[in-house]
Amino acid sequence: MESYEEAIIKRNNYRIEEEKKELEKNNDLIKAFIKHCESLDIELSPENFNYKETIGIVASYPNILNHLKPELIKDKEGLYSWPAIKNEFEVKPFFSGFLYADNFMGMAHPHFRNGFYPNNNWAPRFIELFWKQEVDNCEWFIALDNNRVRINVDDSMYMEKATWYGPPFKKTIAEIVDDVSKLVPPEDLTPTNIRMFFNDAYSLNVKWHTKENIKSFQAEAFQTEDETIQLEGSTYFPAHYVHAEYDLKNNAFRHFDGAVHYYTEEEYRSRRDDDFNYNAKHSRHIKTKSEKLFKINGNIPTELWVELTCQFMTQNPLMYEYFNGSYPELLEEMLPIIRKINDKREKGEL
Repeated sequence: MESYEEAIIKRNNYRIEEEKKELEKNNDLIKAFIKHCESLDIELSPENFNYKETIGIVASYPNILNHLKPELIKDKEGLYSWPAIKNEFEVKPFFSGFLYADNFMGMAHPHFRNGFYPNNNWAPRFIELFWKQEVDNCEWFIALDNNRVRINVDDSMYMEKATWYGPPFKKTIAEIVDDVSKLVPPEDLTPTNIRMFFNDAYSLNVKWHTKENIKSFQAEAFQTEDETIQLEGSTYFPAHYVHAEYDLKNNAFRHFDGAVHYYTEEEYRSRRDDDFNYNAKHSRHIKTKSEKLFKINGNIPTELWVELTCQFMTQNPLMYEYFNGSYPELLEEMLPIIRKINDKREKGEL
């Protein structure tokens, strides 16, 4: 089994190679942005650019946002008026934290990111809620990332949203709010921990949607990139998928089926950090290869549906967490011990 140190080295090497490839692939874009900045007396070189999988192609330069958008004025506390921001940028509610201009994207302040680390994703879920605000009779202000902008102006997005977000499960199905939920293992666990205690679970997507008298359920479980299968000579990333329909008049599930979705590497990397609204948010829709494995029609008791769903999502604590609000008892007992061991490793005590 791969050791903790080997896993970290492997991951770091992968990131270095990925950054190198992305910068080479976007060389023309970088050159064009450098030329644009020259006209604004901003002197950039290739050293001012890097690639972060959580953001994209990033240009770093002191106060670059203010140089690019001099009309955008900070108040005495260093904040920008939200109406003024929307006047200068296009704000898309599905792409929280990013502000669209012609050849770059502004970003919310890096301290809105997880752990205050500038290359992490946004901490849940403040930025998402702020980006969607339409409340009248309030003055809204926010801090922006003055020293960095993203130059790949597209709708690519890295979404992880911490451990989980979305409406909780309720045994009274009719009371569940229509929305998407997303669960991932705790961020402080190592790849080896994820493999041992989460069966290589990467994320769980859940969606409820009601139309007339039918409430539909979808769940899709992604594994880590180490979990692949070979089909017809090609490599795929498998994901368990469940669909069900609940009849609100009869108070019972009328249909339940399960399948495996087979994602290509490109589809997998695009989809695994997003949610079930992916195809509504992106121009490039994913219709992955799939294989249905079971189907049940009739009056299906909720308890049986929950049990079968958990068993089909084999050994996945995230599915258990969604239905119960906690991990299985043994895992709950182990997590504090795992974290202590990880902390000692970080300090060089092991």
